[in-house]
Amino acid sequence: MAQVLTFLHTSPAHIPTFDRLVQAIDPTLEVRHVVNEPLLHEAQAAGEVTPGLAQRITGVILAEIDKNPGVVLCTCSTIGPIAEKVNQVAPGKVVRVDRPMAEQAVTLGNRIVVLAALAITFGPTRQLIQEAADQAGKPVQIIELFCETAWPKFKQGDKTGYLREIAAYIELAASRGDVIVLAQASMAGAEEYCQAPLDVPVLSSPRLGLEAAIRLLKQGPCPLIVPTRPQTT
Repeated sequence: MAQVLTFLHTSPAHIPTFDRLVQAIDPTLEVRHVVNEPLLHEAQAAGEVTPGLAQRITGVILAEIDKNPGVVLCTCSTIGPIAEKVNQVAPGKVVRVDRPMAEQAVTLGNRIVVLAALAITFGPTRQLIQEAADQAGKPVQIIELFCETAWPKFKQGDKTGYLREIAAYIELAASRGDVIVLAQASMAGAEEYCQAPLDVPVLSSPRLGLEAAIRLLKQGPCPLIVPTRPQTT
């Protein structure tokens, strides 16, 4: 049976983004998209990923692994820490989309500015960057900037308006750090709407995460090192 790359999304808006990337990177890849919006909605309502929600996230991913041999790429940063923990029982099966971005960010500087359009995303992203920095043996300062005016436009389906709002925050953050991290996959491409050239690199997760998932898919299941300490959001 062919190996399949399954995307786990919490919004259907991610599908075109990742379909375009698949076509650009490896159009022969067999992919499927699973959209489960309630997972993010529940986390937002609770202000965190509750134990009950964590169990449901795990169950959704294990069910997909049972149905389709291959790799699951979780494209939601909020539920990413829980998704990644599935590797403790199904090694080499799950990729968290923002981990490669965090690992690259710590190589680019010590002052890392994190932009997010959902406040609940800051906790998982902060933890992830700090973990990547600890593994690299590098001290970092994490500076958070909440793009509070952006998310309503995303909910309205105004993708261009959403990205323009984020671009304005990128311009505000450009002088504050060595690298800017866009915490949510939906934010990718916002830097293209900036009015002036940027002197700081801007990282987003979709391409880096997809490339990591494809590498894992092609090499087959393998043990991954996954943090076992409690995750908080």
